[in-house]
Amino acid sequence: MFNSFNALADRQLEGAVLSRDDAFAILESSDDQLMDLVAAAARLRRAHFGNAVKVNYLVNLKSGLCPEDCTYCSQRLGSAAQILKYTWLKPEEALAQAGSGIAAGASRVCLVASGKGPTDRDVDRVAAMVEGLKEDHPGVEVCACLGILKEGQAEKLKACGADAYNHNLNTSEAMYKDICTTHDFADRIRTVEHAKSAGLSPCSGLIVGMGEGNGDLVDAVFALRDLDSDSIPVNFLMPFDGTPLEGTWLLTPAHCIRILALVRFACPSTELRMAGGREMHLRTLQPLALHIANSLFLGDYLTSEGQPGQADLDMIADSGFTVLGQNPSPEASSSLPPSPARTSLHDGAASPGAPATLGALPAIRRRGAGTAVAPNA
Repeated sequence: MFNSFNALADRQLEGAVLSRDDAFAILESSDDQLMDLVAAAARLRRAHFGNAVKVNYLVNLKSGLCPEDCTYCSQRLGSAAQILKYTWLKPEEALAQAGSGIAAGASRVCLVASGKGPTDRDVDRVAAMVEGLKEDHPGVEVCACLGILKEGQAEKLKACGADAYNHNLNTSEAMYKDICTTHDFADRIRTVEHAKSAGLSPCSGLIVGMGEGNGDLVDAVFALRDLDSDSIPVNFLMPFDGTPLEGTWLLTPAHCIRILALVRFACPSTELRMAGGREMHLRTLQPLALHIANSLFLGDYLTSEGQPGQADLDMIADSGFTVLGQNPSPEASSSLPPSPARTSLHDGAASPGAPATLGALPAIRRRGAGTAVAPNA
């Protein structure tokens, strides 16, 4: 066992492999130890990523209408959540949505579609979008997230220019049957391995706050380490009304920090993204989390609204970080006028920008893809 989190960081920087005992010590650390934990994790983050934050942007190509029964998902079969539902966006609309995020500083665009997995025709459709994005924005990474892949589909995505493929493990193998019955944990592992074998960068992560214990968290994070995922998004459960997990509020901001620290210590050189639900669960600790995570989604998510995109960019700058690919001089940064005060999230009954509170419902996305309203970027 280590003597301090700083000593644990020393070990990780020397190439040590995090043990289960050490992982539990991170998750079970006290509130009094929280800043020591953050400081130690920040050493790992800065050693591998400096002060850069990678900005990612989601485009929901097809919303709702999913035949899967994942309990956490607002798009699931039987969901009564009042989300936007639409079939495939036209290619020009998808490219326009992606362009908004790129203009705001995103260096990776994530093209996402609901469903168990794509047909070959779906893959052709997405491949054309990827080719269009690469033609217009050759320096931008494109990640596809289309569900469970069949033979030859990952290779087709790679051939059209896709850089990465996302398929989250979500939780531990032991817990998986409790959150989904229409596919299993092995299907997810198989898809990530398939994407890797085709030369796509594997992106796979978690959803936390679904009732998992610390043992499940450790198992899931170590499974991601074994999978050698290049990018790990950590999502915090958004308990949509109309889903089996509605009303589930099990996370505190401090525990969210501990979970992010666990991933950083287990996978020091891996891109770690604070993803969906961060506004609701990290709340005022979001800037602190940037000292552990080096990546985030800008603006809105698939079916819910995040805090204003400019607020994300302000948070990055105010915390002393820079957006990856953008390096303004200190003089330029200091000459920028202050941004108007902004808040993090609003519930379904409030106006955009109202503060998120414990127990508030996720804000259903009513702008961006699938609407006539400008996206949040």
